[in-house]
Amino acid sequence: MTCLIIDDNPIARATLSQLASQIADLDVIAEYSNAIEAYNHLQEDDVDFLFLDIEMPEMTGIELTRNLKNKDLLIIFTTSKKDYAVEAFELNVADYLIKPVTPGRFLQAVDKAREILESKKEEVRVSVDEFIFVRDSTTIRRLKLEDILYAEAMGDYVKFYTPQKMYAIHGTMKSAEEKLPPSKFVRVHRSYIVAIGKIDTLQDGGLVIDGKFLPIADAYRKALTNRMNIF
Repeated sequence: MTCLIIDDNPIARATLSQLASQIADLDVIAEYSNAIEAYNHLQEDDVDFLFLDIEMPEMTGIELTRNLKNKDLLIIFTTSKKDYAVEAFELNVADYLIKPVTPGRFLQAVDKAREILESKKEEVRVSVDEFIFVRDSTTIRRLKLEDILYAEAMGDYVKFYTPQKMYAIHGTMKSAEEKLPPSKFVRVHRSYIVAIGKIDTLQDGGLVIDGKFLPIADAYRKALTNRMNIF
């Protein structure tokens, strides 16, 4: 992974650089003391994500984010104030770090960025194949991924639910999990895999998809909340 560090405070830049140097798969391509220099860099060469201070002279981090041509570029805001959380949410940034940044919180932000990047790569991989084939009784049927709401384990079968119909397939949850792309689906219980984009609400102990309440096991809760990028 590649990144830029953009902060007008030299101590803050040094802190982030030192933390980044301890992560094997993270390369700091350059450090900048203002957003305009970083903007010029990004006109010529792209990176995977930015560690971006918000309050800087001439151009703020929020202004830079709004002016970026590459809308897929991940942003991790770094700021001493919580006041910008709403704007950060609207800009759909990867994370929002409050200074002083602790090593643990830094690692959490990098892990989230890594997961998002891996999901994007997976999306590219499956973009050609937006469906799976399932054996429905004696017929092999093509099932669009976008139609699947969730999968449920039931004995020796896995049930795939769509808005129109349920398909009962002879197999295991493990085989279903291997076939469903992790960019779109996540395991939430030993008996359930859900389509992330179909989740309507999260509630205590579970979630709702298409009016159906599904339980969330504690062992899967952290992975689910990380994937949903909740503020």
